[in-house]
Amino acid sequence: MAWKPSQIPDQTGRTFVITGANGGIGKQTTKQLAAKGATVIMACRNTTSAQAVADRIEGDVRVSALDLADLASVRAFAERTGEFDVLINNAGLMNVPFSRTKDGFETQWGVDHLAHFALTGLLLDRIGDRVVTLASIAHRQTPKLWVDDLNYENRSYQRNLAYAQAKLSNLMFARELQRRLAEAGSTKRSYAVHPGVSATDLFTRTETPIDRIAKPFVALVGHSPAKAAESSLFAATTPDADPTIYWGPTRLFGAQGPVKPSSSSKLSKDRELWRRLWEESERLTGVAYKF
Repeated sequence: MAWKPSQIPDQTGRTFVITGANGGIGKQTTKQLAAKGATVIMACRNTTSAQAVADRIEGDVRVSALDLADLASVRAFAERTGEFDVLINNAGLMNVPFSRTKDGFETQWGVDHLAHFALTGLLLDRIGDRVVTLASIAHRQTPKLWVDDLNYENRSYQRNLAYAQAKLSNLMFARELQRRLAEAGSTKRSYAVHPGVSATDLFTRTETPIDRIAKPFVALVGHSPAKAAESSLFAATTPDADPTIYWGPTRLFGAQGPVKPSSSSKLSKDRELWRRLWEESERLTGVAYKF
């Protein structure tokens, strides 16, 4: 029987931090958790937009500023955040034109992966239960992980490959974090999930004519943001969910459907690449994990 949000246990007394919670999947995740009694901290760059969303959601929903394109903002957020239960690394950019973050990182990789890597490391001692990181079926679209040039210093920029690299990095990071937590004997867990395909604003930021037609097309093959949020909700709230499984929809090549164990690329299972990505991420962010 397929898992449904109605199966989420009462979350009263539990606190969740969700990045990019002011729209799309993050907004739907916030609504469901708040409805179950959780305290939700919406960690967003645009706090005005986030507060407008929070004001329309019943429950204990709070807004805190977090700009994932600026590691100083990531550190400031971590410094003012106390103990909580679950971190959901939800925010992301997709197929945007080439640019760099304030710290000089290629923007898709810097925002989608590096900032979440840094945020998780800085908060790890205050996370009581688990980390959920959103990857994507797009992780399959890159033929390799350019560990020696993750930041696009020596190769031409291809926005679709940059996004695929970022999502592959999300998946590898979540798996390596779980491996290291287990090795350290920690009771904390790390989950990798994917939401399938959903017509969110991710499909309107390419700054090309595609922006006008992408969302209607995606709506035909994917599922709603509320359905897409189920992967995050399942991993964040199911007490006995297996953290070694990549959770997400499996119908239409992973585009839609209920949450189930999902397949991933052979490349995503390369543990040596997990380690090399981790070490490079620590070097670039200056954040060293303490288990």
